[in-house]
Amino acid sequence: MALQDVEHCDSFELHEDRIERVRKYMPDEDEICDLAELFKVFGDSTRMRILFALFGSEICVCDLADTLGMTQSAISHQLRILKQSKLVGSRRDGKTVFYFLADDHVRTIIGQGREHIEEQ
Repeated sequence: MALQDVEHCDSFELHEDRIERVRKYMPDEDEICDLAELFKVFGDSTRMRILFALFGSEICVCDLADTLGMTQSAISHQLRILKQSKLVGSRRDGKTVFYFLADDHVRTIIGQGREHIEEQ
């Protein structure tokens, strides 16, 4: 999209009241970077498939790999990223490690994303 294709003001005029409201609402740069990193995690279709699989039940790497038609190594790599981002948790039961959604926020974020893309 070229610059001339984007609507813009015909004259330059600052609206100080609006600028001040935006500045009060704007998070600091560290928080913005953290949010951007979090949303990057959601930007991978394999990680999204794993998260959707975890909607139904906690599940081990073996079962995830079989369900998604992937290697255990590939699943483990993605789970490590999801766990570092605090989107999934795990628990050990004997020799098996089960993974689960970390909290309802993950379900809410994905649910709202689905609602957004399904809007007509």
